[in-house]
Amino acid sequence: MGNIRMDKYLADMGLGTRSEVKKLLKKGCVCVNGETEKKPERKVDPKKDQVTVDGVSVSYEEYEYYMLNKPQGVVSATEDRMQKTVLDCVDSKKRKDLFPVGRLDKDTEGLLLITNDGDLAHKLLAPGKHVDKVYFVRLAKPLEEDKVQLLENGVDIGEKALTLPAKIEICQEDRMACRITIREGKFHQIKRMFLAADNEVVFLKRLSMGTLELDETLVPGQYRVLTEEEIERLKTNAQ
Repeated sequence: MGNIRMDKYLADMGLGTRSEVKKLLKKGCVCVNGETEKKPERKVDPKKDQVTVDGVSVSYEEYEYYMLNKPQGVVSATEDRMQKTVLDCVDSKKRKDLFPVGRLDKDTEGLLLITNDGDLAHKLLAPGKHVDKVYFVRLAKPLEEDKVQLLENGVDIGEKALTLPAKIEICQEDRMACRITIREGKFHQIKRMFLAADNEVVFLKRLSMGTLELDETLVPGQYRVLTEEEIERLKTNAQ
């Protein structure tokens, strides 16, 4: 990461639009290394220079990575005028260009990666990559063995081709609950798969995506920053 214009630095970190940031600079609210800076074109080294706005330090984050345990009733979107979005759940974010990696239905909960790393998101979501996604499913009725075989072999959900083979793990002593591993991400895919197997999903929760596993200490609606190890594993395995 090289030097960055002062106005871009502040705008990226959520201090306002470029024009709003220029007003802050003009007012003398911004200091670099203890000295007032009024020029929007001033180049700043994020690794060396200390930037403050009204005395509050503003450090630069090129990329942010958050794990959210998405609650039900929240939409997987960057903005929505009518409904709460997954980005509204992350109140400590610094950047304004974050987005959810993939979508979870409004009534689905569980693991959701939120970042601004477009390259990583593309690698995780690209159809040719076939990244494993594991979900916990509760069904309307017991899942029969022949339906397990059907789902694992691939089913017709109205697309051009059958779904890719899935993996089903039925919960012990409860055939109305299972884990399913898929390698695609079609619209309402899991719900459509079980409908094709003459069943209905009544509860759905994503447990993992690639190497990233949901932190079970996070209750629905809570989030945390990814660890360096988690980020590195995701990047390494998404090649």
